[in-house]
Amino acid sequence: MDDLAVTAEYVGSSPLDALVFGQRLRHVRQQRGLTLSALGERVGRQAPYLSRLENGKREPNLSLIGALAQALDVTPGALLDPTPPTRRAELEVLLERAQSDPLYRRLGLDPLPVSRKVDDEVLEHVLALYTELRCVSSVRAQTPEEARKHNARLRAMMRERANYFADIETSARDALDAVGYAGDGHLTARVIDDLAAHFGFRVMAVPHLPSGLRSLADLRRGRLFVHERERVGTLLSRSIVAQSLGHFALGHGEPTSFGEFLQQRVEANYFAGALLVPESAAVDYLQRAKAAHDLCIEDLAEHFYVSYEMAAHRFTNLATRHLDIATHFLRSDDEGVIWKAYENDGVPFPADPDGAIEGQRVCRRWGTRRVFESDQRRTVRHQYTDTPAGTFWCVTVREAGRQPEHAVTVGVGFGDAKHFRGRETRERTTSGCPDEPCCREPLPELAETWTGHARPLASSHSHVLAALPVGTFPGVDMPEVYEFLDTA
Repeated sequence: MDDLAVTAEYVGSSPLDALVFGQRLRHVRQQRGLTLSALGERVGRQAPYLSRLENGKREPNLSLIGALAQALDVTPGALLDPTPPTRRAELEVLLERAQSDPLYRRLGLDPLPVSRKVDDEVLEHVLALYTELRCVSSVRAQTPEEARKHNARLRAMMRERANYFADIETSARDALDAVGYAGDGHLTARVIDDLAAHFGFRVMAVPHLPSGLRSLADLRRGRLFVHERERVGTLLSRSIVAQSLGHFALGHGEPTSFGEFLQQRVEANYFAGALLVPESAAVDYLQRAKAAHDLCIEDLAEHFYVSYEMAAHRFTNLATRHLDIATHFLRSDDEGVIWKAYENDGVPFPADPDGAIEGQRVCRRWGTRRVFESDQRRTVRHQYTDTPAGTFWCVTVREAGRQPEHAVTVGVGFGDAKHFRGRETRERTTSGCPDEPCCREPLPELAETWTGHARPLASSHSHVLAALPVGTFPGVDMPEVYEFLDTA
C-alpha cells in the first residue's frame, strides 16, 4: 500500500485533530533538527504555512500529510496519532481549547500566549482553574426538572439490580474485617472509631458545623468533624460517620454533575447501611424471622442499633436477593410529598412524565398518608391497599423528630404479607391512583359548593426534587382545602 493510501486510511478512521497534528508535526520536526524553512523546501511549502499547521490553524490535505511523513522519515500514523507527543504538548492543546470556550471568553481575559517562557506549572494551574469553572457552571445549570430526570434514571438502575450492590457489600465487608468486627450484632462506638481510623480519620464531635453540612473531612490532618451527638442524636451521628467514610471507601471524587452527586449519595448511604447492618449478620437474622413469619423492621432497627429509616433501606437491599421478597420503600412528608422511594414489586407510585417519583404526592388512601390521621406523635400503622396493580400490604412509621414530620413505609405484595408481623391488620383501603381521579379531585358535591369560593395561598416547597403539581394553585391539595372549608 502506497503512502497516500495509508494516509487516507488513517484520516478516514477518525476525524483529524488539527491541534494534536500540529503538535506532533512540530515534535518530529524538532527531533530531526529541521527548521520550518528546511522542511518547507522538502515539501514545497512556505515556512509561514507550515507554522500555521503546527499551531493548529490549518488542516493538511492527504497529499501533504504523506509528503511531510516522507520528508521526516516517519509513517503517516506517527503524525496522525491522536495523542499529544508530550505532556507539555497536551497542556498547550488543552489551553488552546479552553481559551476558545465561550465560558472562558466571558471572563474578559486577554488570550494567554504560550511560549517557552511559560512553564508547565503555570499551564497546570490555569487549566485546573478552568476545569473548576466548568464544574461550577455545570452544577449551577442544573434545574429541578433535570434533577428529577437524573433521579428517575437512578431509580431504574436500582430496580434492575433489586437495590443490591454486590461491590459495595464487598467494600463494607472488607472494612469490617480490617477492624476485626466479629460479625454479630450492632457496631459499638469503638468499632466506629476503628473504622474511621482505618480510612485515615479521627472523629471530632463539635457543637457547630458550617451551615448545611452534616460532616466535614479535614484531608490534611485526617479529622472528620461531625455534630455532637446531643444535637443530632446517637443513631444519626453513627450514620453520618458511616456515610462520610463511604465516599472515601468507594473512591468518590468531587461530583461534576447533579446526576453524579445523586449517584454518590446513594452509594455512600448504601455503604453506611452495609457497615451498620452487616450483610451476613442481617441475612441470618432476617431469614430466621421470615421462617417464623415474624419479619419486623422495628426489630431489625433495634437489633443493629440504627434508625428505622436505615433499617427500612437495608431491608430493601437484602429482601429480594436473600429472602426472595419483592418490596417497596417510601419516605414522604405530612403533605404526602415523596422525598425518597424505591420499588421492585410493581406498586403504582405516582410519577411525572419523565418517570421521576420524588416530588410527587402519594395517594391519600395509602398508609403513608393515613398514618398522620392519628393524634399520637409516633405511630405504627399496618394496612392493606387495593390498587389497580393489585393488593399491597405495608407498615408505616410516623417520625415526629423531623421538620416537617415524615413517614417511612415498607411494603410488599399481598402474597408476601404472610411473612410479616402485623399481617393480621383489618385496616384496608382502596386506591385508584394514579389511573383514576381517586383522591386528586374534590367530591362532586364539595366542588359544586366551593368552586370559585375558595382562595388558598400556597406555601413554597423547598425540597430540590419537589415538583409542583399542575393546577390553578400549584402545590395545593384542593380536596383537602374543600374538606377543611366544609367542616370548619
